[in-house]
Amino acid sequence: MAAVPSSSAVPSSSAVPSSSGVPRCSVIIPTYNRAGLLRRTLDSLLGQSLSPEDFEVLVVDDGSSDTTAELVQGYRDRLNLHYLFQPDEGWRVAQARNLGIAHASGEVCVFIDSGVLLHSDCLQAHLQTHRQAGGPVAVCGYVYGFDCDRAEAEQLARTFDFDDVDGCIALIRDAGRWADSREPFYAKHGDDLDRLPAPWVFYWTCNASAPLELVRSVGGFDEQFRSWGGEDIDLGYRLFLAGARLVLNRSASSVHYPHAKDSVELWTQARDNYRYMATKYDTPIGQLLRWFGGALNCYNINDLIAARGLPGCREYLRQQQTAAALGSASGSGASGA
Repeated sequence: MAAVPSSSAVPSSSAVPSSSGVPRCSVIIPTYNRAGLLRRTLDSLLGQSLSPEDFEVLVVDDGSSDTTAELVQGYRDRLNLHYLFQPDEGWRVAQARNLGIAHASGEVCVFIDSGVLLHSDCLQAHLQTHRQAGGPVAVCGYVYGFDCDRAEAEQLARTFDFDDVDGCIALIRDAGRWADSREPFYAKHGDDLDRLPAPWVFYWTCNASAPLELVRSVGGFDEQFRSWGGEDIDLGYRLFLAGARLVLNRSASSVHYPHAKDSVELWTQARDNYRYMATKYDTPIGQLLRWFGGALNCYNINDLIAARGLPGCREYLRQQQTAAALGSASGSGASGA
């Protein structure tokens, strides 16, 4: 796994300074040929209740050939914004996020996707969770309208005014439709995910946060992921092993702007990535990822783990370390006898 890089990319920064010189959070947005969606995301950041000097925005361009660079230029006098560019060498979202992490200076990283529109209190809610946690946490934000099929996405686009993000989210919530696709799981298990054996399967970086130094200490995103899916839960797994408690904050809300995507093709790519994770993490729970993405998925894997009585990943690794230590001590005793 590649560590967070020291990039050769040349960043361009905003003219908006921080009063303290250090922002409270760094918003990292990877993008590729999605200038229209990125514009909506940046507009939602302009409306944050968090003071502009308290957050920075790092847009990491994975080699776009559209008007992304020009678009970002137009926000430089309104946001504390850094634009980072890497050449188009295929799907490199993990490397793009690492580039943002390498240049980030906030205490907390907030990961956002292009086309995710943040409620005005979203960044405040992320920071409040970290401030009140009493220890490291990896926070899952709430994403309305995520993973809609094509017909639902088209209806969502026709029904709501996405220029008014807060109003849009309120109407969607009141309508009782287009909830975060993880909502049935949250309703069943509650918002404190850490009591589950594999809470990291829901650490989706379309709207999520974690302490910057903890993200760096676990190596950032694994750059071996070169197709869609899995690089975010892989980071969630390592944050979890490093002691971060995974929690949901519904107030860190957002809406996923409807746009076309080929879900079948994306999940086909993701299955290869899950098998890679199973090979990388040789634990009883890790091995289940070989079958992840079909009948076994993020919604039922924790039930299967409980039904089989599998040890949690933290517990299993502690057992392995204890056994190794005892074996080493036994060998030393025998050699000294």
